[in-house]
Amino acid sequence: MDKELLAMLVCPLCNGKLEYDRDAQELICYYDGLAYPIREGIPVMLPEEARVLSADEKLKSSPGRTGQA
Repeated sequence: MDKELLAMLVCPLCNGKLEYDRDAQELICYYDGLAYPIREGIPVMLPEEARVLSADEKLKSSPGRTGQA
């Protein structure tokens, strides 16, 4: 994913910052709890195409979370 393109993209619902998940090929908005797919190198920024994050995935971004169980 091109870093310049990533810096310009925001969540289409809240205009918030997106986090790039290289392994899953997704752009994640933790605020809205959605993961937008990247298909053939092209971000699909349609809410109806986004995957809803699980509760565990949302917790990964919580302030103060150490990642330890």
